[in-house]
Amino acid sequence: MTTQVDVLANRRHREWGRRALLGRVLWAFCQPLFRFSPRQCWAWRVWLLRLFGAEIGKGAHIYPTVRIAIPWHLRIGDHVAIGDRAILYALGRIEIGDRATVSQYAHLCAGSHDLTDSARPLLRQPIIVGQDAWVCADAFIGPDVHIGKAAVLGARAVAMKDLPARSIGVGNPMQIRARP
Repeated sequence: MTTQVDVLANRRHREWGRRALLGRVLWAFCQPLFRFSPRQCWAWRVWLLRLFGAEIGKGAHIYPTVRIAIPWHLRIGDHVAIGDRAILYALGRIEIGDRATVSQYAHLCAGSHDLTDSARPLLRQPIIVGQDAWVCADAFIGPDVHIGKAAVLGARAVAMKDLPARSIGVGNPMQIRARP
């Protein structure tokens, strides 16, 4: 019986207002316009994301296969590249600094749940990727993590803690090394 009560408490603990739910539904309906646009239509996808409240700088290249959960939580700087099949799970704010690269299949997850509460309420914790940083292929960044300026998060690395500026993070769990 306790499990049933916890599930019901979780459902009652909804943190999405009507406006946010409506925005998510409208964004879902617009996904084909984003996803099936030709690869070189960078400006079209930027325009569509801005229409949904994303802040995106000039010269951003966001590939059509990128999956974005909540565009109005995005802040993307100038000349940023976000590669094929990257996932920006923006339950909380995701900020990507100027000239940063998020490579293919990378996953930025700006949300989790409070495991200390039986209702498991949503935690919307931000992710910050600094200027000139590189999130390599298939890397994962967890909630409340800061990737510093000019840092490199290596391929398939898992960042559940901050990566200092001008350093390299590799492996799972992430090990931090000095950048040459």
